[in-house]
Amino acid sequence: MSKNYEKVKTYYKRKLWDIDRVYSAVGKWITAAEYREITGQEYQAE
Repeated sequence: MSKNYEKVKTYYKRKLWDIDRVYSAVGKWITAAEYREITGQEYQAE
């Protein structure tokens, strides 16, 4: 589990971050698998 996983998950759950913000955190704060756990959607790299 990434160091900032819980932080990102909390921000998203509290609606402080939208899905685009979580998407932009992949590779920096969280992994693609963690993105899927947080949002329920598959991470699609651009």
